[in-house]
Amino acid sequence: MSKNLSQTALVINCGSTSIKFAIMDATDGHVFLSGIAEALGLKEAFISWRLGDGDKQKEQISGYDHGQALKFLVDNILSQHQDLLKSIVTCGHRIVHGGEFYSQPTLIDDEVVANIEKVIPFAPLHNPAHILGIKAARDSFPNIPHVAVFDTAFHQTMPPVAYRFAIPEEYYRDIGIRRYGAHGTSHMYLSQQAAKYLGKNVEDINVITCHLGGGASVCAVKNGKCIDTSMGLTPLDGLVMATRTGSIDPSVVFFLCDRLNMTPDQVKEVFNKKSGLLALSGVSSDMRPICEGYENGDEKCTLALDMFCYRLAKFIGSYYVALGHVDAIVFAGGIGENCWEARKITCDYIKESLGVDLDEELNLKALARLGYEGGFISTDKSKLKVLMIPTNEELVIARSAMSFL
Repeated sequence: MSKNLSQTALVINCGSTSIKFAIMDATDGHVFLSGIAEALGLKEAFISWRLGDGDKQKEQISGYDHGQALKFLVDNILSQHQDLLKSIVTCGHRIVHGGEFYSQPTLIDDEVVANIEKVIPFAPLHNPAHILGIKAARDSFPNIPHVAVFDTAFHQTMPPVAYRFAIPEEYYRDIGIRRYGAHGTSHMYLSQQAAKYLGKNVEDINVITCHLGGGASVCAVKNGKCIDTSMGLTPLDGLVMATRTGSIDPSVVFFLCDRLNMTPDQVKEVFNKKSGLLALSGVSSDMRPICEGYENGDEKCTLALDMFCYRLAKFIGSYYVALGHVDAIVFAGGIGENCWEARKITCDYIKESLGVDLDEELNLKALARLGYEGGFISTDKSKLKVLMIPTNEELVIARSAMSFL
């Protein structure tokens, strides 16, 4: 921690059995401390952290829940770095689903927590964990503002033609069934960064942002605002993902229930946790071993990678209809930042139709895990610019939290 401390933001991202955390300078994104607590509630639970660029440290916290894990952060880690502890002036929370309640970062109070609870059916794996994280963080840091930053907020600018489903209106009016999207914080950041690379204001560009990780989504951003996105009511819709089906004929549900006597809950389990890349490859839900299989000529891995890229390319093509013209495509997320094969195959699909000319050498080198910080991976003669930009949702959350001071 050689950088001078002044005011920092604590960023928290809670999963059902994990807490990712970071303490950072919201001005320049410098990270003073980062870490994760995993397997919470189990005897295998542990917490690992790193101060700045220092070595990773790890401790067992067997059986700890979210509250105990955050208390460990305060009492056992930050207690040894009082200057860092005292520098925390706000806390930003990543919240997956805010329904139609929120289109902006919001100061957390009891009403906000109640509204996050109301939309749990739309994000049953995420929102309950976020509520646990909020309670634990407010208990550990009671004297600073806590701010909710919603993944769905950026997508609230979609017009009804994009977010409504062709089902009876009362299902939307009474119980909120519509397209909400996800990864909005990432898509907003990527569009803003793309504008900088293009040398324009974000209000003057149209981009297609691709957040590709275990969960994956595409977003059509027109003049800085989302006008369409691939995920729907829940994060199950859209692209082929690690263990999720992505878009699928709804009749498949009825067919499985009728022919195999499966219950709706069993189908939900298959579609969310046993499908996607895992089902197609028969190897893994992780793209890395799938790419190894692809390079070695494995047919199933080749199908998995090709389907992932084909579905992505189709979404990119369809968003030309929504946007009118496109200045750039942006790849990000764990796959988008580190899988050069996925970028190449996707760009090959749209090479002739959209005029993409990928720079093969740049694409090979543009790997976040090797320290690539972002930039163009298309040639100068490419009609459509292609960028790889490492996403930084934590920085957006930190800046949003700081804005409430």
